[in-house]
Amino acid sequence: MGLAILARINHQISLGFSDLRNFFKRDSTLAISDYLNEDLVLFMQANNRDDALNRLVSLLEEKKKLQDSKRFYQAILEREKIVPTAIGLGVAVPHAKLHSYKDFFIAVGIQVQHGLEWDALDGIAVQLIFMIGGPDNRQTEYLRILSHLTMAVKNKERRKKLLKCHCAKEVIEMFNGC
Repeated sequence: MGLAILARINHQISLGFSDLRNFFKRDSTLAISDYLNEDLVLFMQANNRDDALNRLVSLLEEKKKLQDSKRFYQAILEREKIVPTAIGLGVAVPHAKLHSYKDFFIAVGIQVQHGLEWDALDGIAVQLIFMIGGPDNRQTEYLRILSHLTMAVKNKERRKKLLKCHCAKEVIEMFNGC
């Protein structure tokens, strides 16, 4: 996981979440598939990290998920400056939480052909990008989304299958039950 994720977990612990097993246990009311939408899956050939981020933000804007795409994009870039959001295994989870958003959403970017340099701790180029957006006042839900997503993409077979998907429906189906 990234340093920022660990910092958030430590912050939550300081707020009283002392039993991490209960905090991160599988929550039957939360499913990654509930945050995914076929309209928010993009197969792309980006030139670099910023190009990939821009393409995903443009998709979110086109699909009317963003209230202010420039502000959202800036928040994503600011977050990347703190700690790169590449979590390893060829996966990045850029995210921004803003007070004006009501619900969480996830845009999925699949970089076809070559991976992108993203300063991942394991040095593996990124091909799977999960851009999370949502409200800044629901930290617990955000951490659970991130936890479920991270657990799902740790599965090597799922990552391989995602890279072989040819349509958005196949991508969404890969997360049924997660």
